[in-house]
Amino acid sequence: MSRVRKSSAGRVPVGVEAQVPRPPSKERALKASPRRPLNLSRKVSNTRVSDVASIITSKISDILNSTGSQPSNDLIHSSKAIPLLPLSKLHKPSISLRSSGRREQRLVVPPPAVIGLHSLNASLNSSGLLSGLNSSAGSTKSSKISARFPSESPRRQGSADLSQVYEGLKLPITAPTALSLFRSLLSDYEQSEILDYSQIYFLGLKAQKARPSPDAVNYGYDDERGDYKIVVADHLAYRYEIHQILGQGSFGQVCRCFDHMTREFVALKLIRNKKRFHHQATVECRILKHLVDNDQIDDNNIVHMRDCFKFRAHTCVTFEILSLNLYEFLKSNNFRGLSLGLIRRFAVQLLVALNFLRKLQIVHCDLKPENILLRTPNRAAIKIIDFGSSCFESERIYTYIQSRFYRAPEIMLGIPYTTAIDMWSFGCIMVELLTGYPLFPGESEVEQLQCIMEYKGVPPDDLLEISPRKKMFFDSDNRPRIVPNSRGKKHFPGTKRLEDLLAGAEAGFLNLVQSTPHSDCLEWDPRKRVTAEDCLKHEWVRQALARPPTTSRMNNVGESGARHERHLSRVQETPRRSKKTLPGLNTSSVV
Repeated sequence: MSRVRKSSAGRVPVGVEAQVPRPPSKERALKASPRRPLNLSRKVSNTRVSDVASIITSKISDILNSTGSQPSNDLIHSSKAIPLLPLSKLHKPSISLRSSGRREQRLVVPPPAVIGLHSLNASLNSSGLLSGLNSSAGSTKSSKISARFPSESPRRQGSADLSQVYEGLKLPITAPTALSLFRSLLSDYEQSEILDYSQIYFLGLKAQKARPSPDAVNYGYDDERGDYKIVVADHLAYRYEIHQILGQGSFGQVCRCFDHMTREFVALKLIRNKKRFHHQATVECRILKHLVDNDQIDDNNIVHMRDCFKFRAHTCVTFEILSLNLYEFLKSNNFRGLSLGLIRRFAVQLLVALNFLRKLQIVHCDLKPENILLRTPNRAAIKIIDFGSSCFESERIYTYIQSRFYRAPEIMLGIPYTTAIDMWSFGCIMVELLTGYPLFPGESEVEQLQCIMEYKGVPPDDLLEISPRKKMFFDSDNRPRIVPNSRGKKHFPGTKRLEDLLAGAEAGFLNLVQSTPHSDCLEWDPRKRVTAEDCLKHEWVRQALARPPTTSRMNNVGESGARHERHLSRVQETPRRSKKTLPGLNTSSVV
């Protein structure tokens, strides 16, 4: 049993000399207050770390007992785990170990009422933040141990100190550790929510966090429309850091986020918190997972989903970050259209993607230039995005689908649809890329069908006979009802020709989109419409596939990257927008 001797300050192991304090004057005694911090000092020499820790825990116990507080069991039984945090202030009270020199290191002991010290020490030591006690404690030179216990609670500490602590942490940390350290900076809702997450990668402590209310819509995190109230610099699922809002649509919102787990930027889609969107979000995630599982080497030009999860009643889907969409690309060229060489490269990649979808019996249902994105700003490689309206052919959900300019006639006529509707959209996109403007720009569904008839004539009678919506567009004799648009303009069937619109284009391109047997994308009858597989065998398309690579910078359709860059340079040299100011991301529909 080790010898101890008593002093006025308590029981101290042999080898630690007590510094006898000067008797306080009468004036000092009157000014003394029980709330005033208690200063204890001891000279420490040739003392092991474990002994110093024993002294500290002993003094903490005496002080807590004198104030009526109950010390934590973890605090009493885990003296060896008490760490030293150099030059940091995690919590008060704190115990500082001051060496004989001018350098100071601080030993931080959180209040036992707030956290269990043993579990905290284990988490912080494993994170690499804390180090062992100062080696000077074991030196022959004497040191002083002083303890100060201010009355203010941890919740009143400044957020600046905690932010510095957070920046020094090695993430991820556990939810209990995050809650113990940063409880004062988290909302009441987050303090409960965070325990559902095993790993914490980001907390968004610098964000102007919304204060939730149990009486508000979704505790105040949603607006009346059901959209999530996005706060820049805040977290999503304690992993993603919101950097900017990219766009908003009927489905919800898209934001650019930094994934603190994978250390990369992603496009994160937050789907609206409404009942009618919940089921479609489930279908979308199932389709995206099916696509990724069948496209392991990523060569079918389809956007890849990274993750799908629920956060505060919203379905969230993350994707790879892509560049600008084809509509923005056309806009950067003042809608003058693109060269046939570039259009051919886009066509091949779209056909590969559509053929892949057809084999999986997936209907995209919303193919348009806004949903076709460049992979990078200076390459011709593209990907199809936005499967929010998609479905399996055997599980059709909606009857009113596709954006109006690219809507297939069977959708307007109410006829059951297949993957053939995507081929109709493909034909419309090809013409728009060449001319710079939509082929069928109807203001309404009625005018849309009239715009189609203006070039294609009246649809065949056998198609109209199976249409449940025929009366909206035709009379009893299958004659179209001609209705003027808002500008008073009327469209009459068969009064325009695609040959005139596409004058100067290559014959192969005209043959791909116009009414020619076995190679028509704009065929009225979806049963006779050309498939993506047939188009890949088309002579005009095969010319791109047959060209051998010529440089190391190569896109995935067989033409040199250098040649494509020259084309992009020509396109991007417009009076209002230079190459440096081209939008790098689609701001209307990223996913």
